[in-house]
Amino acid sequence: MAFEDLKKEVSAIVAKTTLSTKDRLTEICEALRTTIPYYDWVGFYFANHDTQTLHLETYVGAPTDHTVIPFGKGICGQVAVSNENFVVPDVSAQDNYIACSITVKSEIVVPLFKNGKNIGQIDIDSNTPDAFTEEDERFLEWVNEQVVTIL
Repeated sequence: MAFEDLKKEVSAIVAKTTLSTKDRLTEICEALRTTIPYYDWVGFYFANHDTQTLHLETYVGAPTDHTVIPFGKGICGQVAVSNENFVVPDVSAQDNYIACSITVKSEIVVPLFKNGKNIGQIDIDSNTPDAFTEEDERFLEWVNEQVVTIL
């Protein structure tokens, strides 16, 4: 799979100190979306612990109205509370799912930790049912480890 090549690309993007953090995050989203065929929407949400909400910082893919998500609501909100990866093979089977698009069939959300605190997450939607594997989880954990170095 392309994960090893993508690691090199993500590392190169993180190293682009002439770009803003948001621009680097957007480039990472774009690299993931264009390289992995079943990554149809890729975005980073960041937590505001005072208001108990997640805020969409940057993404690539179809537009979404879900730019602010309360902790506990939807898959992203659940990850903000659980601090654990959440892989959803079939979004239609989830009671607490926030539909962004009728074409989305599966989703993966991996929390982003800085100094042991959950500060956000990477969220990926796929139009392919049961798209995500343990390999995706490990790769996205690695991506988040790189991202935290620029925050």
